[in-house]
Formats: sequence, C-alpha cells, structure tokens
Amino acid sequence: MRLGEATVKSRGDFNPAKCLTRRNTLQAVDNYGHPYVRLDIPAAKTAAPGVSQSVWLVPQGELCAIEALRNLAKVVPAGELDPLFSWRDDKGGIRPMAKPRIMERINGILDANNVPRTFGHSFRIGGASFYMANKVDPEIVRIAGRWRSLAYETYIRSFEQVISRHLENLPEA
Repeated sequence: MRLGEATVKSRGDFNPAKCLTRRNTLQAVDNYGHPYVRLDIPAAKTAAPGVSQSVWLVPQGELCAIEALRNLAKVVPAGELDPLFSWRDDKGGIRPMAKPRIMERINGILDANNVPRTFGHSFRIGGASFYMANKVDPEIVRIAGRWRSLAYETYIRSFEQVISRHLENLPEA
C-alpha cells in the first residue's frame, strides 16, 4: 500500500470522505477459517474518483499488521470517522499520522543506526521485493500491490535473491 494512502500531508488535510478512517476496516474470516482485514481506501491513487480500492491483510507471524491494528485500536481508541492511523495529542484530541512526521521519525532512527535514509515509496518497493524473494507468484504480488501494469517489476530489489528462489531446483531441460 502507498504510504500516502495511509497518511496525510498535514493535519489539516484529513478528510474522512477521502482518507482512510476506522470505518474503512473490516475484520473477517475467509471460507477456510483464516482471519483477514480488508482496508477500503476511499481515494486511492489508481482508483477512479468515488471508487474505493481494497488492501487485504493476513496474519504474518511476529510482525503482523492485523495485530498492529488491534493494538492501535487499544492504544488510540477513536470513532468511526477518525483517521485509521492516528495518535492522541496531550489534550486527548485524535490526530492523523502526517507523512512528513513519520518520515522524520523513521529517518531519525535510521540516522542513529548509521543506516541510509529512506523515502516513503521505498516501503512499497520493499514489500514487492520481499514477496518476490519468498516465492510469491508475481501475479499475486501485482494484484496485492494493486499495480495495473508490470511496473512493479522495476521495483524489485535484490534480483539475485528473487531469481535464485524462483529458478532453483528446476528439472533439467
């Protein structure tokens, strides 16, 4: 998912009709009994005006987005029309997560650990690379990332890991 779909440019830019709110989440169980969360993005970059797009979250082990959302709901109780990704200020007000502040915080942590700085788009690149390196079918990566074209292929990092995972142990031709 794009970082800009989960955040706002500034606190004043939050609009419940266009931004991700608590109401835009659905926790359910699929036909096989597996839990999932669907985030319905009201104004995604690649969606037609007035058409939402969905992002699907499934359990991921120790770093699980579903568990993180559950924890967020406990730590920052909020109403249905409040920002999904939010925090409480010192007066108890609900505030949306602003992309510049998030990037400032992340890059501060990276700087303190002598790791190169990052940009918001690199999270999407990292997601595509991670799934490809772990043998997720490229078409699933494209669909899950909501790419309409093969553009995601340009984002794949560590191609040597991706290619070896997908092509190792093939029968001889």
